[in-house]
Amino acid sequence: MLFSTMNKSNRFRMSSFKIFYLMFNQRNIHELTCRFAVVLLLTCQCLADDGYEMDDFLKREYSLTKPYQGLGSSSSSYWDLMGNAMITTEHVRLTPDLQSRQGAVWSRVPCFLRDWELQVHFKIHGHGKKNLNGDGMALWYTKERMQIGPVFGNMNLFTGLGVFVDTYPNENKNHERVFPYVSGMVGNGTLAYEHDRDGQSTELGGCTALVRNIPHDTFLLIRYTKNRLTIQIDVDGKQEWRDCLDLPGVRLPQGYFFGASSVTGDLSDNHDLISMKLYQLTVERTQEEEEEEELIPSVDNFEHLNKVEVQEEGMSGVQLFFTIVFSVIGIFVLGVVAVVMYGRWKENSRKRFY
Repeated sequence: MLFSTMNKSNRFRMSSFKIFYLMFNQRNIHELTCRFAVVLLLTCQCLADDGYEMDDFLKREYSLTKPYQGLGSSSSSYWDLMGNAMITTEHVRLTPDLQSRQGAVWSRVPCFLRDWELQVHFKIHGHGKKNLNGDGMALWYTKERMQIGPVFGNMNLFTGLGVFVDTYPNENKNHERVFPYVSGMVGNGTLAYEHDRDGQSTELGGCTALVRNIPHDTFLLIRYTKNRLTIQIDVDGKQEWRDCLDLPGVRLPQGYFFGASSVTGDLSDNHDLISMKLYQLTVERTQEEEEEEELIPSVDNFEHLNKVEVQEEGMSGVQLFFTIVFSVIGIFVLGVVAVVMYGRWKENSRKRFY
């Protein structure tokens, strides 16, 4: 009886120990899991893409987001509308799907951030068939603002950065690229964008981006930090950035304005801007880099970047036809003249023989 009582007591102690041990282990595991989650959350909040630190909030004075209250209509607004641009509850429509329209939106506040990232949510759609739509839209960081012109609705000979989403190939000959096409250009006030050549002679690089009439959201990212320009796109519905352009040696002054513009001609599309969100990047700099001040936009070794050769235009079908016809006539005339001269020479030879 005593032995049985002792066994029961021992079993009770062992069971209590096991329960206490399991509770202790579960508590440790739970505590470690919580700590790991907190560290991971803080790391994700502090780091942006490629390890650049980003502020926890938008730079709202440079950002354009829903519900677009007071846009262009009050002195407290940070943005101005221009041309045919209009506001809806879902987007800012730069141009409707109608011919000969031009519209833009421009920031009123000059940007004095040295390192920044601009994320743009946009949509291009319309009733036109492939290659029967146009013309595209542009994003700007320029010295000038609220100017009308031929470069996607903005002025030519601009000073600053232009990023173009070109949906229509104006030059059909010798095109190796597939449209729609995203490209970048830095202007210094004297460099002209060649519309008829789709800006090939001045572009810094680019990529194909199938952004028109697709069912999912489309995004474009422009990052400028430590004189490096990076353009990425998210247009495949995978929620991931894809590289489009990455170029060091790009020098942009501070104090320029952000904007977006679009234009339609004989061909048209809806060009909708849903949001533009600007983040400040915190980047470590040397003392020498801190003292650098850019006055004129430029790109290091720009003359070596552009490898597009200007090729002579080939003959049209009509020119080729007449060239062949006149060549045949010329050969025939020469043949007749040669036969006549040969006959005369032969006749003169017989007369001398007799």
